Amino acid sequence: MKEITAIIRMNMVTKTKEALLKSGFPAFTCRKVMGRGKRKVDFSFFTTEFQEKLQDKNIAEQVTEMHRLVAKRMITILVDDADVQNVVNTIVEVNRTGNPGDGKIFVTNVVDVARVRTGETGTAAI
Repeated sequence: MKEITAIIRMNMVTKTKEALLKSGFPAFTCRKVMGRGKRKVDFSFFTTEFQEKLQDKNIAEQVTEMHRLVAKRMITILVDDADVQNVVNTIVEVNRTGNPGDGKIFVTNVVDVARVRTGETGTAAI
């Protein structure tokens, strides 16, 4: 069993959900997260464009800070080992734009799973 965690753009959740459903993987968890990559983001255009409108200096500093966190969505899905490549490929195909910030996918081993309602464990629980 594997856990696939994907960090994707906020506006791609619905497309990703539909693609996973079409591929036979309807169940997953989605959370709101904040983060940033290695690359510095230049928000200087925002400062010059709206500088006159931003009267509160604290707001201006928070909005234009070079290392600010960006809102993303984190999808988590548990699958059998044989399904990992299919799920990863589906997520990549839907989310790839070729631009920085498309996301990351992490695959980790899962030792065991237990379904609370029935007490099933292992593959039967997912």
